[in-house]
Amino acid sequence: MMLKKPEHHTGDTLIIQTATSDEGQYTCKGHIDGRSVSSHSSSAVSLSVKDLPTPTLTVTPDGPVFTGERVNLKCEIKSDHSDWRYEWYKGSTDKNVMLKKLEHHTGDTLIIQRTSTSDEGQYTCKGHIDERSVSSHSSSAVSLSVKDSPTSTLTVTPDRSVFTGERVNLKCVIETYSGWRQRNYQIYQRDWTHEWRYEWYKGSRSSVKLQKSVRYTVNGDTLSIVGAVASDQGQYWCRGLRNNRPNTSQSSAAVSLSVKDKPKPNLTVRPQSSVFTGDTVTLSCDMGQSTGWTFLWRKDSNRESTDEETKTISSVSVSDGGTYKCRAERGNYYTLYSNVKITVRERPKPVVRVQPDGRVFRGETVTFTCDIQETGVWQYSWYKNQDYSRGQDQIYYSRGQDQNYKITNVDWSHAGVYSCRGTQTKASQYTEKSDKVTLTVSDLPTPTLTVTPDRSVFTGERVNLTCEIKSDHSDWRYDWNKDSALLQASEHYTVNRDTLSIVEAVESDQGWYTCKGHIDGRSVSSQSSSVYLSVTDLPTPTLTVTPDRSVFTGERVNLTCEIKSDRSDWRYEWNKDSALLQASERYTVNRDTLSIVEAVESDEGQYTCKGHIDGRSVSSQSSSVSLSMKGLKPKPELTSDPAGAALTGNTVNLTCGMDPSTGYWDFYWYKHTLNPETEKTETNSYRLKIDSVSDGGHYWCRAGRGKPVYYTNYSDALWVNVTESPKAVLTVRPDERVFRGETVTLRCDMKWGGNTEWTYRWEKKHREAVSLCSTQELNISSVDHFHSGKYTCTGLINTQISQRSDAVTLTVSGEFVQAVRVSPQPWLTEGESVTLICEVSGSSTGWTFSWFRDHDLLSDSSRGAGGSYTLSPAALQHTGVYTCRAERGRPAYYTHNSSTQPLWVTGVSASVSLVINPSRSQHFSSRSLTLSCEDQSNSAGWTVRRYTDKDTKTCSTQTGSACKIESLSTSDTGVYWCQSESGEKHHPRNITVHDGEVILVSSVDPVIEGETLTLHCLHRSTNSSILSADFYKDGSLVQNQTTREMSITTVSKSHEGFYYCKTERGQSLHSWISVRAPQSSSLLVIGVSVGLSFFLLFLISLVLLWRHKNNKDQHRNTQQTSVPTRSGESHMENSPLQPGSDHIYDEVTPMNKRDKAGSDHIYNDATPLNKRDKEPLEDVTYSEVTVKKNIPVDKDDTTAESNNVMYSEVGTKVKKFKSKDTAGPSDLTYAQINIQDKKKSKGKGAGLADVLIEMKSKEKYRGKSSESGDSFYSELKHNTDRGADAEVGDATYAQVLKKKGHKNK
Repeated sequence: MMLKKPEHHTGDTLIIQTATSDEGQYTCKGHIDGRSVSSHSSSAVSLSVKDLPTPTLTVTPDGPVFTGERVNLKCEIKSDHSDWRYEWYKGSTDKNVMLKKLEHHTGDTLIIQRTSTSDEGQYTCKGHIDERSVSSHSSSAVSLSVKDSPTSTLTVTPDRSVFTGERVNLKCVIETYSGWRQRNYQIYQRDWTHEWRYEWYKGSRSSVKLQKSVRYTVNGDTLSIVGAVASDQGQYWCRGLRNNRPNTSQSSAAVSLSVKDKPKPNLTVRPQSSVFTGDTVTLSCDMGQSTGWTFLWRKDSNRESTDEETKTISSVSVSDGGTYKCRAERGNYYTLYSNVKITVRERPKPVVRVQPDGRVFRGETVTFTCDIQETGVWQYSWYKNQDYSRGQDQIYYSRGQDQNYKITNVDWSHAGVYSCRGTQTKASQYTEKSDKVTLTVSDLPTPTLTVTPDRSVFTGERVNLTCEIKSDHSDWRYDWNKDSALLQASEHYTVNRDTLSIVEAVESDQGWYTCKGHIDGRSVSSQSSSVYLSVTDLPTPTLTVTPDRSVFTGERVNLTCEIKSDRSDWRYEWNKDSALLQASERYTVNRDTLSIVEAVESDEGQYTCKGHIDGRSVSSQSSSVSLSMKGLKPKPELTSDPAGAALTGNTVNLTCGMDPSTGYWDFYWYKHTLNPETEKTETNSYRLKIDSVSDGGHYWCRAGRGKPVYYTNYSDALWVNVTESPKAVLTVRPDERVFRGETVTLRCDMKWGGNTEWTYRWEKKHREAVSLCSTQELNISSVDHFHSGKYTCTGLINTQISQRSDAVTLTVSGEFVQAVRVSPQPWLTEGESVTLICEVSGSSTGWTFSWFRDHDLLSDSSRGAGGSYTLSPAALQHTGVYTCRAERGRPAYYTHNSSTQPLWVTGVSASVSLVINPSRSQHFSSRSLTLSCEDQSNSAGWTVRRYTDKDTKTCSTQTGSACKIESLSTSDTGVYWCQSESGEKHHPRNITVHDGEVILVSSVDPVIEGETLTLHCLHRSTNSSILSADFYKDGSLVQNQTTREMSITTVSKSHEGFYYCKTERGQSLHSWISVRAPQSSSLLVIGVSVGLSFFLLFLISLVLLWRHKNNKDQHRNTQQTSVPTRSGESHMENSPLQPGSDHIYDEVTPMNKRDKAGSDHIYNDATPLNKRDKEPLEDVTYSEVTVKKNIPVDKDDTTAESNNVMYSEVGTKVKKFKSKDTAGPSDLTYAQINIQDKKKSKGKGAGLADVLIEMKSKEKYRGKSSESGDSFYSELKHNTDRGADAEVGDATYAQVLKKKGHKNK
């Protein structure tokens, strides 16, 4: 087979990267380009291809190798080739290092001559053939373990330092087998412990081995030097030899041997050779570094004894003194003697002296002296509070070589028991402890300076100052100081040890005095606290009389003798016209006061008083005081402010006037009667708080003074007139809840306040008065948040104030939320009714509303009065997006446009319909949905459009009139309808997309009354079954079904609402179920009924007008004008027909409400107001019209109500009396119109409708009623043909009520 041209084919050479598949016979052939011939094929050549060999590495010797041994590593390759070259590697596989060519590398063998521990490791080898590109595989790794040889230790006895003539033994100890095993964690072949031979060497490692001789003897492992000489000094080492592995031990470490001349011990004494009795002496016989000696001791001529190197003599005595000798012995070898002399003397005892005394004062200086009679250089130690019996020996203070211990500024802490001891500085000798000396420290006593008779004296009195020091010392000396100046003894100042006497005090002796105590020879002194001596002239009493001016007969008079002095021990005497007065029934004395119980004219005269101090020689007399008397009692004058009538809730100031010349009085006030008094005041004014009308009446006052009280005559009676205070009424326009930027008006009216000119005060809670003005209204333009709060108002007239109004809370909101909601639903069929409701969040009054459709203002916005815009009936053109806007106030305040609300109206008989597949209102997200517009005539030209919360647009995947959404999302939720090219919208339907696991399956179309409604709870997963489901309507549980379905067999309007279901796997969204009535032919009947109703209402109105004119004295003609009200509704305002007090208004409020039976109510109210006197409403006349649609009646229900009912009721009511005894009369006139539909028996024939008009008049009293004789009736019959499925007709009624109130006179 010819080989294809390979990449490595160059000229006449073929290069092959061989593999086992390349093995075989090869030939070659040559060609010349452009020639048809070729050479013959070459002879076949055989190519043999084999795998590379793997070397085998062996180690000799096997097992662990000892350091120093020879090791052979042989690399053997089994191959036909003999020209292999070898490489050697050491280390692990990933970190091996090729060994350099060694001297002992021979062929396939690597030789390690003397192994060391660094040769330990993993070894591999590899083979190469020269000029070949390949090499063998690496051999398997071989581990070489290198262990230490046994160690050798050389010991020397007796010591490494010997003396000439001694015998020296050198012993070579080789490590045992067990010791080597533990050190190397290795097990060897046999125990070598007893197989060693020994060699000893002197000098360096290269020195000659020692041979046995006369001086060197060998015994096993020991070499002995018989008699050491100086030449034996040097380094020695040894090792072991044996015949088997290991052949040798490691050489021992070198040991130095020192050879010296014969020694002499060094004999020393501690602490010294001269000691005191009781000391401890230690003698030491020292041989230096030499060891192994035994010591021999001798004292004086005593026999030699063997002892330790150190000899201790405890508590020496005089007999222990003498000469001591020692020498040392090792083997049979003795050293020379050494000697020392020891002297023992008796121990001295010091004596302690204290200066100045053992009793000292704080702050003094104390010196202790430790006296030792023994000569020498001493160091002194002091001990404090030591207990010798307990062995305490703690040094308190050390003074070195100073025998005095000085304490300056001694304190409490220095008190205690002191002793001392001396210690030699040049020898460790000490004395006995001295006897104890006690130091007592006390505070320096402070002198007490006392003054007799008192610190406050009068001029001329003798004064003694005594300096008393409480102390054990009796040698005190005293100094006296006045105002820091030292006093000297003189005729004026006499001294008797601790007492200084002032013979006759004068004013210059007044000042601060101190005394000081000294002890001779002591540095301290003590000074007393300073004492102030007051020297004053004798005070003159002041005599005062109370009352201080005119005194009336019968009053109590007090004469007080006042002496201005620091002393309280004065004794008093009283004189009248220079005669001493004695205490009696008429004259009573209480210390410094003389009282005349009931003054008479004879008590008039001149009075004086005199003061004395017991034990003192001085006295002082007052100046004379004149007492005058008057005979008549005074009478005060009572006045009031204000002088006119007072209002409740205010105050009146009463003033009780007295002649100022009569002095000071207390005042007593009386109300209604003269006993007891209402209140007592110290001033002549009394503030009377008027809480009610009963606080008015007669008031009196009188004055009084003294104890017991002396009263004046009563004042004349004063009449205080009190009327009820009017209460302010606060109103807010446009509303109590407003928005920022609106204009707010607060009006304050006075209820029953009359036409008086009032000033008004406006207040806001927690703040000061807002305003004080004469106008009734407070305007706040462009209100803001800070205007929010509770407001009140009051009226002021002169000093009187009205009752505060009730608080009105003004709330200012920053932003309003305006929304439009629709009832009952935003999609409906042409002809149905719908109401759009415009809501302003947080405020509901005073608004007028404007409505927009597709941004255009609706011309009939008035239909949206009151916030509701009703379309009835709805037409196709009403379809669109609705918004509303509210306004109120003057100037007008406008809201923003509300949120949008779409409304869809479809034709009743529209041929086009929106088909939804799957046909349900709720759908799962991620599922598909198909919507198509189907027209009975032609589907072309219709498209599917939708409205979501974002915008209105055409279906994005529109194909003809069909739209398919492949994967629904929640953003697809909205209303979908069919729209023609001309813009007609038909058949809107609501589609809801849910992300959850459960949806409610219901029809997308409204349910017809009487049909069956079926709801189904569906799970997203078709493999998951729902065992049970709960169904809810408007948030309330309706049914629990295990079938996952709920059915309502006969649907009525009451079943309309929001439905949802709930299972254990989740909850569906809410769906609106709409119920519609079936098509009916009763429109004609309804029209006729409505026409008759309005005719009857007109007739009733004429009757009511006639009756009203006969029962009232004053009537008014009405001229109707339309005015806007606060709620934005249209009201009818009437002008008066005749002059009088009553105004009657007619208020029309249109409303469209649907009750449970589906009835529509229209109300018409007339409300009278009394503008002139603002009294509560008395007469009310109103009418109410209701168009009521009843629910269908079952054919078999014999108890069903009549189909059509119209009635009107007119009443006149009179407000009842407040008195419980008599009931107020009430006139009632009403008319009732009944349109009755009598069913034909067994369903045959048309029913007969009867109309009955009844006019009745009733008089009502509390608890009873009676009918009047004025009654008339009219009967109207109306026949209708009704089929089996016909609806019940419409009921229309009107009610007119007149209410009249009467006051109880």
